[in-house]
Amino acid sequence: QVQLVESGGGLVQAGDSLRLSCAASGRAFSGSANAWFRQAPGKEREFVAAISWYGGSTYYQDSVKGRFTISRDNPKNMVYLQMISLKPEDTAVYYCAAGRVAGRTARYDYWGQGTQVTVSS
Repeated sequence: QVQLVESGGGLVQAGDSLRLSCAASGRAFSGSANAWFRQAPGKEREFVAAISWYGGSTYYQDSVKGRFTISRDNPKNMVYLQMISLKPEDTAVYYCAAGRVAGRTARYDYWGQGTQVTVSS
């Protein structure tokens, strides 16, 4: 079992930056891969970024590549999503997820409750 709690969301203007944090707990977190997903109002949840346990492999949705960076700090049981040059279309609830393998289509068994990111024009 893994528990995930997101934080760092907020209301910002286009072009601003935010760093989202995901605090993990539970024995199953050790060795896990992690990802960020997002869901905008009226839209389906979509993949944003993923990272392997040691951070050697990362994956990004094309629309955020070059603007978002996923990272982790395993001794602190933390996963991060650094977002720069935010756009109104980035507005969504952002979710942290954990699974056995990182990837765009990998299975993620554990999910946080989400943190709201709102980007004004």
